[in-house]
Amino acid sequence: MNPSKKRAFAVAAHPDDIEFVMAGTLILLRNAGYEIHTMNLANGCCGSTEHNATETARIREREALAAADSIGAEFHPSLVNDLEIFYNHETLARLSAVMREVAPEILLVHAPSDYMEDHMNACRLAITAAFARGMPNYSTQPSRPPAEQPVTIYHAQPHGNRDPLGQLVRPALFVDIGSVMAEKTAMLACHKSQQQWLDTSQGLNSYLETMKDLMREVGRMSGRYEFAEGWRRHNHLGLCAAQDNPLRQSLENYVQVAP
Repeated sequence: MNPSKKRAFAVAAHPDDIEFVMAGTLILLRNAGYEIHTMNLANGCCGSTEHNATETARIREREALAAADSIGAEFHPSLVNDLEIFYNHETLARLSAVMREVAPEILLVHAPSDYMEDHMNACRLAITAAFARGMPNYSTQPSRPPAEQPVTIYHAQPHGNRDPLGQLVRPALFVDIGSVMAEKTAMLACHKSQQQWLDTSQGLNSYLETMKDLMREVGRMSGRYEFAEGWRRHNHLGLCAAQDNPLRQSLENYVQVAP
């Protein structure tokens, strides 16, 4: 890590979640001079009908690492198996150690209300790890010194742009990702094992086209962009100053605030 650079950290549940709803913004932050980091809390071991869990986890880690490498992101290994992202002390202590190491100014996380528990628990864990970053009396695993930098947290759109009850979720900030859609798509394409799995298990007609359709829908909500990622800023208390909005400031030429 380069201590002279600002850092953006994308924390999601599974390999390919970042690519679906966060990667365009992360690439733009890289272009704006940020050092970028990615982490999937779960290893993706359940995402196959063709391989056992151990082999699936190996395949998906290789794919996630290739995706991170393709955009110059530093990759942080997963902590648990699929469907084992629980809000517990063991996982929180391990994630908090990584959070202190990265010490991000911008933290990108899942929506707090999403279609599956892994996403929502990953969101909760990342928020608490960020909140505890500067608490000297909280012990991480392994032990890491507190990090004092302010961090602003942004919630991505839920998968499908809808909450668990099927209600459309509208962002507070729209980020124009049209200029980096090719790079975002290539990043998602690294997850070759998931194209068959999600087409079968979730009825997606096309893995890459589904992502593009979701980004088009957010773009239409903006009333301005063809492709967009949407964000909602987390409450600042315990994290940063009330006026801090580094995503908007760093990407001002690509950001529209919702009316």
